[in-house]
Amino acid sequence: MYFLIMKVAFFDIKPFEKEFLEQSLTSDFEAFYYQTSLNPATKIDDEIKDAEALSVFVESNLTEEVLSKFDKLKTIVLRSVGYSHVDIVYAQKRNIKIYNAPHYGDHSIAEYTFALLLSILRKIIQSSKDVKKQTINDDKYRGMELCGKTIGIIGLGATGKIVADISQGFSMKPVYFDIQKDERYNYLPLDDLCKVSDIISINCPLNQNTLYLIDESKFSLMKNGVVIVNTGRGEIIKTRALLEALLSKKVSYAALDVVESEDLVYENLTNRIDINTIKDPCFKNYYMIRKIMSMENVIITPHIAYNTTEAQKRILEITVGNLISSTKFTS
Repeated sequence: MYFLIMKVAFFDIKPFEKEFLEQSLTSDFEAFYYQTSLNPATKIDDEIKDAEALSVFVESNLTEEVLSKFDKLKTIVLRSVGYSHVDIVYAQKRNIKIYNAPHYGDHSIAEYTFALLLSILRKIIQSSKDVKKQTINDDKYRGMELCGKTIGIIGLGATGKIVADISQGFSMKPVYFDIQKDERYNYLPLDDLCKVSDIISINCPLNQNTLYLIDESKFSLMKNGVVIVNTGRGEIIKTRALLEALLSKKVSYAALDVVESEDLVYENLTNRIDINTIKDPCFKNYYMIRKIMSMENVIITPHIAYNTTEAQKRILEITVGNLISSTKFTS
């Protein structure tokens, strides 16, 4: 075995990540670090235009326009499980290898599912705010127990299995839908899951089969007052359908860590978006999401279900391992 020196550019980098990577990467890598995201509006420094590897988090958007700026690019190392923010077709045409970071946050995301559920069903955020304002009103905080409720889990991967196992600790009744069946859990076709579930947890990845998996037709099958929690990807739920379901009270509560058009919704002072690069449908989604955000029976958090100390360390360990793997050749 031997190694080639690889020039790698890291984007979406936080200080603790840079420190870890600087300590972990060997002299086989020439690394460049950027706190900003990589998207069509990003100015590319001349010194990284010949980078052979890119490493990004979900805030970046690796379109064909972006990837075409790196003539020598051979590898993309994602610090995430999902890869919907990468133009896979273009990468395949260029024979660019893509590595992701599976399973780094299975427990973190599953636990956060229940953090969202308990927060919204027990009015934790609202009651905490009221205590601070000294405007306490017990009638406002009447909640709902998890005990005895049927939770429908869409996506029984590693995270979905943990959600199912945790739910039984709350004396819930888990059922699931997935293309892969596991006899240890109670499988239902998706339509049947929608009909019987009191709570629906979305834990599947985004792909061509799950895009808008939950649309108007699926909401119409659900129980009146169903609770939706999504820690998967925003595009799995059709935003217009969710808005209509909330307005009609079909959905009583929605707890969302992910939404459509996240780059707009989660825009901050560090990562500003060039309005000329935004597609028209994103503006419509943004408008609808802003209406959803204004509802008292909705919690939206900024894609942080993964964000624990333990998961962050695992991401970086996997990233280093993926980079090392990408440089190995058999002599």
